[in-house]
Amino acid sequence: MKKIIILVLLIILAILICSPILFMLGGSIMGNSELSSYLSPVLDNKSGFVHWSLIPNYPTLRSFVALLLDSPEFFVMFWNSIKMTLIILIGQLIISVPAAWGFARLKIPYKNTLFNLYVILMLMPFQVTMLSNYLTLDKLNLMNTQYSIILPAIFSTFPVFIIHRFFCSIPVSIIEASKLDGANKFQVFLMIGIPLGSAGIVSAMILGFLESWNLIEQPLAFLEDKTLWPLSLYLPNIGLELAGIAFAASIVAIVPSLLIFFGGQEHLEAGIAASALKE
Repeated sequence: MKKIIILVLLIILAILICSPILFMLGGSIMGNSELSSYLSPVLDNKSGFVHWSLIPNYPTLRSFVALLLDSPEFFVMFWNSIKMTLIILIGQLIISVPAAWGFARLKIPYKNTLFNLYVILMLMPFQVTMLSNYLTLDKLNLMNTQYSIILPAIFSTFPVFIIHRFFCSIPVSIIEASKLDGANKFQVFLMIGIPLGSAGIVSAMILGFLESWNLIEQPLAFLEDKTLWPLSLYLPNIGLELAGIAFAASIVAIVPSLLIFFGGQEHLEAGIAASALKE
C-alpha cells in the first residue's frame, strides 16, 4: 500500500513538473481565435481570468507552418544559438579539462586557494560580475559582438568544478603504475586522465550546452544588434497576435535540449552526483 501511495505521488509530481511543456504543446496546435479567448485577460489587458485547455477544440499546425516557412528571423537566431553554443563548448573543452586535471593531480603552489577562488566565482550570479565583464569587454572592443557572450562563457568555472571531481576519483595506483611504465605527465593526462574522466567531461558539456542554449541576461546586456541575438531572445518579442508562433517556437527551441538531455542522461546524473559530494 505504501508503494502505491508513493507511486501515485510521484506520478502527480511528474505531471506537475511536465505541465509547462504540456501547456506549450497544447498552445502550439491551437488556432489564433482560441488562443485569444484564453490569453486575452493577460496579454490584451481584458477583464476576466485566464483559462486553459490542454486539448485544443480545433487542432491546427498553422503556427508551425508560419514559423518554419515565413519567419526568417527565427532561423537567424537559431543559427546564432548553434554557432555560439558550439564555440563555447569547444572552448570549455580546451580550457576546462586541463585546468581540472591541474587542480586534481598536479602539484601547483597555492592550488587549494586557487580552486576555492574558482568555487567562489562559480557561486556568483551574473548580476554581480556584469559590470566588471562589461568594462573588460568594452576595453577589448568586443561589445555588441557575439564574442562578448562566447568569451566569458568559455572561461566558466562550473565545468572545471564538475570535471575536477572525476579526476580526483581516479585511483592513485593507476597513475603511479603508468609512471613506472615510463609515461610522462602529458601522457598520463592524455591516456589515463581523459579516458577515466570522460563521464565527467561529458556531463560538464551537457550542462554547458543547456546553459549556453538558454542564455538570456548576457545577450540582453551585451548585444544591441538584434541580428546577433540567440534563439532564447526570440520568444519575449511575440505578442498576443502571434501567440501561436510563440508556442511553436518554444517547442522547436526545447527539442535540442531534450535530445541532449535524454542522450546523455546517465552522464548528467553522474555529474550532478559528483558535484554534490564533498572532498
